[in-house]
Amino acid sequence: MAVCGKRQYDLLEKMGFVRISGTAEEDRAAHILMDEIASLGLKAEQVPFEVEDGTVEKAEFAVLEPEYKKYTVTGYKLAGCTAEGGEDHEFMYLEQFDDVMLAQAKGKVVLINGRMTADNYKKLIAAGAAGFVTMGGTVIDEVEKTDLDTRTLRPTLSEHGLMPAFHIRMTDALEILKSGATKVHIELHTTPRKYNSHNVVCEIPGTEKPDEIVDFGAHYDSVEFSPGVWDNAAGCVTIMEILRHFVEHPPVRTCRFIFFGSEELGLLGSKAYVAAIPEDELPKHVFMVNADVGGSVLGMNSAAVTADESLCKYVEFMAKELGYSTGVRQSIMSSDSVPFADRGVPAINFARGGGPGMPGMGFMHTRYDMISLISPEALAVVTEFAVAFSDRMVNAKIFPVPRTIPKNIREDLDRYLAKKPAEAK
Repeated sequence: MAVCGKRQYDLLEKMGFVRISGTAEEDRAAHILMDEIASLGLKAEQVPFEVEDGTVEKAEFAVLEPEYKKYTVTGYKLAGCTAEGGEDHEFMYLEQFDDVMLAQAKGKVVLINGRMTADNYKKLIAAGAAGFVTMGGTVIDEVEKTDLDTRTLRPTLSEHGLMPAFHIRMTDALEILKSGATKVHIELHTTPRKYNSHNVVCEIPGTEKPDEIVDFGAHYDSVEFSPGVWDNAAGCVTIMEILRHFVEHPPVRTCRFIFFGSEELGLLGSKAYVAAIPEDELPKHVFMVNADVGGSVLGMNSAAVTADESLCKYVEFMAKELGYSTGVRQSIMSSDSVPFADRGVPAINFARGGGPGMPGMGFMHTRYDMISLISPEALAVVTEFAVAFSDRMVNAKIFPVPRTIPKNIREDLDRYLAKKPAEAK
């Protein structure tokens, strides 16, 4: 079977709508994938898993001094709540998480740069801050052309304690700092909730070595506002083409295909899938192939090897042999390969990142992740290599990738997953 970029693009068009975790739209996307699999003569299973999330009932933020002005914000789900009616606190810009800045944070609501990490949140709790505000977008955004997303205070942060947290437009943050704001009013009320999301799973048994399993994965959910074409319907159509290949060319090893739900909430689908693998079955999982983001016309190909460094050389040699241009690095990727590697299953991540001004360089997780930025040719070029690589791995006489996670990768995984030192392996 030859890879068909037009076929991939057609499936991409079907999935080009907002697909938030736990919604009817996420379920609709799951059924689009299941129907596609059924058209190949296979049956896919929709496997539920529980998601712990939250809702925001009220989120308000206003500058009190030197002059009153109310700003549009979103509240972090599962963050700490304020008293009814809100609270007034001093305000400061925490430029960086060093001792000098943290010493000034006690009792204040602080504006920070970038996303809040577990390490920095722990420092902020220890410093006695009253709350924090993150910034989204750029300083040249126009309100009518941009959206303000809602974020979640994830368990790796909340385990250190709770505080109110907000998200604001960068244009407003700039205005607040230029105004010399010293005091703010905040109010936040959130409620936890639980619901089911789903993984879509199907399997092609191996003809000679059915007890050796190669997992293939991509997430099919998106974030609010975003059609999620580049991130990550493109990864789904890549994996679907690999599935098609092994339907037409029965594999030596068992191939299991998983389209993950709720990746955008913290890799929840892949975490649930991996957690459900019985201990006695885990050694059978020899490798994982992940596809996350792709198809960008103005972009570049990459392969992140979450495995022994020798695989990097193998991929580099194979790419040259087949005339495929790609960057190869040994690293983790913030995607569904992480839970596999955490349980000892080596992986590779295929992607096509955007160039400046394209997806991955400002359009990720926005309304501008659109199919107009994608082409069948750009989809096909990554997929052709992914199919060729996967065919060699799955049908190898002896599986060539050591089933080990190198020390440097293990350290990266532990940092990414915010594991306590005592848990580090």
